[in-house]
Amino acid sequence: MAKFSDIIGQEHIKEHLMNAIDSGQVSHAYIINGEKNSGKEFIADTFAMALQCEDDSSIEPCMECHACKQAVTKNQPDIITLTHEKPGTIGVEDVRGQIVSDVSVRPYSSRWKIYIVNDAEKMSVQAQNALLKTLEEPPEYVVIILLTSNISALLPTIISRTVVLNMRPVDDKTVRKYLMERIHVPDYQADICVAFARGNIGKAKHLATSEDFDNIKNEAVRVLKYAQEMDMSEFISTINQIGAYKLSVEDYLDILLIWYRDVLMFKATNDADNLVFKEEIKALKDRAGRSSYEGIEKIIETIEKTKTRLKANVNFELAMELLLLAIKEE
Repeated sequence: MAKFSDIIGQEHIKEHLMNAIDSGQVSHAYIINGEKNSGKEFIADTFAMALQCEDDSSIEPCMECHACKQAVTKNQPDIITLTHEKPGTIGVEDVRGQIVSDVSVRPYSSRWKIYIVNDAEKMSVQAQNALLKTLEEPPEYVVIILLTSNISALLPTIISRTVVLNMRPVDDKTVRKYLMERIHVPDYQADICVAFARGNIGKAKHLATSEDFDNIKNEAVRVLKYAQEMDMSEFISTINQIGAYKLSVEDYLDILLIWYRDVLMFKATNDADNLVFKEEIKALKDRAGRSSYEGIEKIIETIEKTKTRLKANVNFELAMELLLLAIKEE
């Protein structure tokens, strides 16, 4: 489904877009900015479908008209998603060929002609400048939706000519309810996924629906229990194996982060009720007993730094070596 009512959280964005449709004040360009997997594409698809829907009796897409059925199957001719051959870059020719040279062609069968650009932060400066000309003087029927996880990578002149909608973290109760009622996961699994996601509904769903959930969790716990005895090659080899579970290193590090936050919580409260890894209370209690507050906080800080280093393309083995050393020192 692709209805506004199916969007979890993001009430401010839903309200803005639904009001725009209802009032007829649709902007020619939007930026939806938020974390990867936070639901940006679903929101863009819903908005595009609602704009093209042939049923004027509701703001929600009817899901029954010809335009809605085309949109569901990604065959609506007036909803264009930009594609690019180079995975890391959206080049100027991509933008010119699929947007700039196409906007002058009126919609085939709809009121609007909608262009959706995923990973808009990947646009080169030349590509952004090419798009800027269209944003400055867009045809009245054109709507351009840029989806980005790093708005700072876009030119200020691009940002100033768009309506910017920033995704917000979804509260934990809402994420937990979604996982248990819609995805039908047990409460203990929902708790880990909620802590892991930190308000990102897509990340929570990804872990909750993974067939390898138990393997991922058990492997992370094994590393945490025996990291003191691991040498560097074994540690790096173990981290590298997570690719088999279709989980990113950053996501895996988030699971390690949750563990050490549990250790810190238990050390401070001696209470297991609010822990995520409740079933590992013996190992958590042992670690809390052997570690100082400063040591646990240093490991948490190092995990955060490791994530930042990897985003900055610091050598993987060096980043992992510094992390393991921090764990071993405590």
